[in-house]
Amino acid sequence: MAIVETEIVGEGIALVTLNDPDRYNALTPALIDALGDAFATIRKDRSVRAVVLTGAGRGFCAGADMSGTGGVPERARGRGPVGFVNEMQEHLMEVVLAIHETPQPVVAALHGAVVGGGLALALTCDLRVAAREAFFASHFIRVGLSSCDLGTSYWLPRICGPTIAAELMLTGRRFDADEARTYGLLNRVVDGDDVLSEAVALAAMIAENSEYGVRMTKVGMWANLDASSLRAAMELENRTQVLGTFTGNMSEAGEAFREKRNPDWKPM
Repeated sequence: MAIVETEIVGEGIALVTLNDPDRYNALTPALIDALGDAFATIRKDRSVRAVVLTGAGRGFCAGADMSGTGGVPERARGRGPVGFVNEMQEHLMEVVLAIHETPQPVVAALHGAVVGGGLALALTCDLRVAAREAFFASHFIRVGLSSCDLGTSYWLPRICGPTIAAELMLTGRRFDADEARTYGLLNRVVDGDDVLSEAVALAAMIAENSEYGVRMTKVGMWANLDASSLRAAMELENRTQVLGTFTGNMSEAGEAFREKRNPDWKPM
């Protein structure tokens, strides 16, 4: 059985499952490589319009492999102490970026432990649905390292605000799904049996929209998160809208409205 599995679960929806439940889907080199390969394939597949990322077994992802038995990536072999750790970090970083930068929106379906690197994976997704029993923690600090790891110091202050992020990162404490929802970390909190179906339903709502609209909304929203000013953000928006008129989809949407039918979106 593959350590990361990909399947189509609805029209235009790919489900990617971390499938190493005996390790609590810990971020071993093998899992990281397989996850990177999965997203490299998905980003080139135009039939996939949205992605759901989840974990098999008791939890989503328990973060770094603390067992010491998960192996070492090839790129880190034969290096000195600094180079070894740097390559390990780069290896992890690349999969976080691959998820965030894939053109299709990614919905995380979370249950059980979402801690350390698992929290970082969840944060780099575009939307998040969690089971009520899910729990979260920026556990990096609990193993003697900084909580600034794998994008956590970028995402948490932006999502939760710096005051809440500082508490979560400096204490490393566990917090539950209801608390995470109050911080704006989650889109939905549902019963455990419903978490995957709810995430797929959310992905389906995205996939109903045009390829151009979805792709440019994801790219534009995250780009404008770091915009230097309102004017700079609106300049990007204006050019995106001008280009969008050439897809023909705005005219199609008008015709569909008048004819009381769903739009037949033109490809990008």
